Amino acid sequence: MRVTLVQLAATLDSSQNRDLVEQLLTDVSGADLVVLPEATMHDFGDPGHDLAAAAEPLDGPFVDLVARQARRLGATVVAGMFERTDDLPFNTLVAVGPDGDLVATYRKIHLYDSFGYRESDRLRAGGITPVVVPVADVSVGLMTCYDLRFPELGRMLVDAGADAFVVPAAWVAGEHKVHHWRTLLTARAIENTVWVAAAGQGGDRYTGHSLVADPWGTIVEEAAGGNELVSADLVLDVVRRSREVNPSLTNRRIPAQ
Repeated sequence: MRVTLVQLAATLDSSQNRDLVEQLLTDVSGADLVVLPEATMHDFGDPGHDLAAAAEPLDGPFVDLVARQARRLGATVVAGMFERTDDLPFNTLVAVGPDGDLVATYRKIHLYDSFGYRESDRLRAGGITPVVVPVADVSVGLMTCYDLRFPELGRMLVDAGADAFVVPAAWVAGEHKVHHWRTLLTARAIENTVWVAAAGQGGDRYTGHSLVADPWGTIVEEAAGGNELVSADLVLDVVRRSREVNPSLTNRRIPAQ
């Protein structure tokens, strides 16, 4: 399965963000899976910014754009948005299939109440349900940004059949943050013997460094900080081989919850 990660820096102008996505996706070809960052539809802004006013329904202009691009590319596209509700919005990933149909939504479970920030003041958490999407011959588990710090979600996804994790993020820049990003992504790959493909926002506010890690924890492709595309082949036989050599999933003695 060929994956392309689209690293970009979103703004507070949703229309401008749609134009940027359309522009960047013109350079994508041959991908089975295209992954855009968390909050691609509309950036978080400062803590006082009203995300409820910016949120869109699942049949709104952002998902319509994603659907049109998925059909044009003949690929599954995963992208981050703020999903409108009658109260606080969800921080949602949409997965749209090559036919343009919405095949899955994942509403972020772990809200970023950390490093002096409170995402839960502006957004609501999703239900604790793993979401796995079939793409080509690979089962792809979805998680968002801060979810990466919770290894139990990775276990839920791999127990639900995931061969790869996709991690759209807006990983805020700061001391230790690039180190944490790389370390946690590779740790999730190693401990679950899965591919990990992480698309982060770039620019001044976020770390960038979108990357693909193999089931051995080796980073095979990595971006820098700007608008950039990263592509790699996620080979299912590598997952099988790593699980033969390192059968830690079958050696577990603590049962899945």
